[in-house]
Amino acid sequence: MWCIGKITAEYRERMYALLALYALPYNPLEPVICMDEKSKQLLENTRIPIPPKSGGAKKEDYEYRRKGTSNIFLAVEPKAGQRYLKVTRHRKRSDFAKFIKELSEKYSDAHKIHIALDNLNTHFEKSFYETFSKMEAGNILKRIEFHYTPKHASWLNMAEIEIGILDHQCLDRRLPNEKKLRKEIKCWQAKRNRQKKKINWTFTKQDADKKLSKHYI
Repeated sequence: MWCIGKITAEYRERMYALLALYALPYNPLEPVICMDEKSKQLLENTRIPIPPKSGGAKKEDYEYRRKGTSNIFLAVEPKAGQRYLKVTRHRKRSDFAKFIKELSEKYSDAHKIHIALDNLNTHFEKSFYETFSKMEAGNILKRIEFHYTPKHASWLNMAEIEIGILDHQCLDRRLPNEKKLRKEIKCWQAKRNRQKKKINWTFTKQDADKKLSKHYI
């Protein structure tokens, strides 16, 4: 359940821009991609789990050993049913910039790549100029247009929906190390992409005005 406070003019402007972006027809030359990241705690069993019996579940001891955390970048193209994930040790500016560069290379035929994302301090052009040469950073950014969610409005980012599915289908168990995490995510990504699982976003500007106008200032 979301707690909605006062909605400022800036909030509405960014919300309307994202809703207009989501309402555009699918265009492979200008893909609309939503991205976000999340951390994953790595946990190792201290005792060997008991294998499941027919129709049952695997039994694990309540004790575990912490093995650090990993970061997961996720980008999803809702109308094409495609997503791209990457596991990193950190989520520094350079990690973000390298992820977006790899993402742009996967859309090499696109004229412009629209990316919806939040206002995390790493999610800005400065990250590219700190990571790459001025020329390379410029070449990456010239095909990318960032669309930022309003502050405290991550619900407007469809990547949150995909992360919820990832948590439920892939990450809702103990994973002992980064190698295992990468393997599980790679398999999950391949299956979702093969099935072309899309996100059907139906919330419109009209819906926003009807449901949220009492919070407008």
